[in-house]
Amino acid sequence: MKVVLLSGGSGKRLWPLSNDSRSKQFLRVLQNDDMQMVSMVQRVWHQLELNGLGADSYIATGKSQIEMMQTQVGTDIPLIVEPERRDTFPAIALAATYLYSVQSVGLNEVVAILPVDPYVEDHFFEVVKQLEEAINSSGAYIGLIGVKPTYPSSKYGYIIPETANQPLSGLNMMQVLSFQEKPTEDEADLLINNGALWNCGVFAFKLDYIINHLQKNGLPIQYDELLKQYGNLPKISFDYEILEKEREIIVVPYEGYWKDLGTWNTLTEEMGSGQIGKGIISEDCTNTHLINELDIPVVVLGVSDLVVATSPDGILVTDKSASPRIKDTITFNNVPKYEERHWGWCKTLDIQQYEDGNQVVTKRLHVLTGKNLSYCLNRSCQEVWTIVKGSAEFIHNGNRMSIKAGNVMHIPAMTMHGLKAITDVEFIAVQSGPVIMENDSVELYTDWEEIEQHCVKI
Repeated sequence: MKVVLLSGGSGKRLWPLSNDSRSKQFLRVLQNDDMQMVSMVQRVWHQLELNGLGADSYIATGKSQIEMMQTQVGTDIPLIVEPERRDTFPAIALAATYLYSVQSVGLNEVVAILPVDPYVEDHFFEVVKQLEEAINSSGAYIGLIGVKPTYPSSKYGYIIPETANQPLSGLNMMQVLSFQEKPTEDEADLLINNGALWNCGVFAFKLDYIINHLQKNGLPIQYDELLKQYGNLPKISFDYEILEKEREIIVVPYEGYWKDLGTWNTLTEEMGSGQIGKGIISEDCTNTHLINELDIPVVVLGVSDLVVATSPDGILVTDKSASPRIKDTITFNNVPKYEERHWGWCKTLDIQQYEDGNQVVTKRLHVLTGKNLSYCLNRSCQEVWTIVKGSAEFIHNGNRMSIKAGNVMHIPAMTMHGLKAITDVEFIAVQSGPVIMENDSVELYTDWEEIEQHCVKI
C-alpha cells in the first residue's frame, strides 16, 4: 500500500502564526517524547516511519512549501508538488497520476490518503494498514476510517454506517450508508446513539479507481500533462467530487485518541506548555495560552479561556470557543513577514513606500552554519547588508571575500551576489528601489560548489 500525506493547506484558522509560506503543519508547538518542540508534519511523519509506512509514503504539498518541508522532514522525502492550491480532489488526482506515470505503481495497488493535522496515538496507523485488506476483501471502491466519538461534537463530520457490522476477512468493517456534515450537538448525540463515527478524513482506494475517474472526465492520466492543466481543474473537495456520489464505501472503526488540530482551541489542548515566547500569564488566568513570536513581552492578566498569539504578521486575542471563526474574519492578504527557509529564516521588519514610487524594505536574515544563500541578482532594487553576527564568505560579481560582524556590503542592482555562513550569520538587509516585485530576484546557482566553480574570478 502507498500512503499520501496531504499537506498543502494554508492553515488560516491558525493565523497569525500560519501564512502562505509557513502553514499550520509547520508550527513547532507540540512536544515529542524527548520534550523537543516539533510540528504537526514532523510528528505525523515520525509516526509513519515508526509504524513501517515511511518507505512507501509520499507528501503532497504546494510549491511555496517545498523548502520548509525539506527543512523539517528531510530532503530525501518524496514530494508531489502542486503548482497552486485547488482543494483536495485536484491534489489527490495529481498524486494518483504521479504514482501511476512517474512511480509506475500498479493499478491494483491500494493508495491511502491521510491529512497532515490529526493528533493520534501510534496504533491509529495499524488501522491505516488495515485499509489495504479492507479494500481487497470487501470489493468496495472506497475505504474510510471512522473514529468512535467520545462526545457529541458539532465541529466534525459524521460517517453513518449500516447498523449491523459486517466482518470480512477478520476485519471489523461496515458498509457506509450516508454522511452528515457538522450537525448540531443534539443531532450529533442522536447520530452517535445510532452508531455514527467521526470522519477523520482518511480514505483509501485502488489506484485504478481515480485513474478511471480522470479518464471518464477527459482529464490526463499522465503526471506531466495534468500539471499543465492543473490551473483549470475545479476547486472541489474529494468528499464532494467522489464520496458523496459513491455508494460502494466501507468504514473501518478506530477506537482511540484522535483530534483535529486545525484550530487554536484544539491545538492548545495538545501543547506541552501554556506559554511559548516572551511574556507573563498571571496565576488567576485559567485555560489561557500565550504564543509569542515577537521580541517584545506580552502580559496577560485576569482573563480565562483565551488564546493570545503574536507574530510579525499580526496579533490575535480570542476566546477559545470563537477561535475557529478566524478563517472567515481575516480578509487581508498581506505578504508573510516571517519565513523559514532551507538556509535559516527571514523576518521582514519594515516596508515603506514613498511618493516618488520608490519602496524600502528592511529585513533581518539568519543563515545557519554551513548553509548558503543562492547566487542571484536583483533587476531593479539595490541592497545594503549590515552584518550583525557571525562570519561568512561573500561573493560579489565573482569576487570572493571574508566578512564578519560590523561589515557593510553595498550591492547595486544587476550585480551578482551570494553568501555562505562559516558560523551562524545574521544581517540586516535594506532593499530600495521601485516597488519590489516577487520576480525581481533572479537565481543563477543555488549550490555553493556550483557557485565557486562557475562564478569566482581566478
